[in-house]
Amino acid sequence: MSTTITVCETCKRTNWNAEIDNKTDGEVLADLIESMSDEAPNINIRRHACLMGCDFACNVAIQSEDKLNYVLGNFSPNIESAKGIIEYAKLHNASDKGQVPFRDWPKEIKGHFRARLPVLGNK
Repeated sequence: MSTTITVCETCKRTNWNAEIDNKTDGEVLADLIESMSDEAPNINIRRHACLMGCDFACNVAIQSEDKLNYVLGNFSPNIESAKGIIEYAKLHNASDKGQVPFRDWPKEIKGHFRARLPVLGNK
């Protein structure tokens, strides 16, 4: 079983400017995460239009079947954020139930959690 990072590719932070920025902030973050995919062979990365967290752009979801799922937001579209997201996804993937102890969280993702979603089904 693998963990999937879903990146909102339509996210635009408040300082985004259509006249000078040729990509959305979400596209930039997705590009950075995808460029690191070789470092995380058990992590799938996909893009999705709008995760509906516009007040907290840039948004991602960390998801896996039969595990807790998480929505994170308010990232800067930079390499540090991308590294932290990838590192957390690797820890999520290695966990039995999707819970990663706070002490193990990468510093780049602390303060970015928006929601924890329970496992679907009877578990």
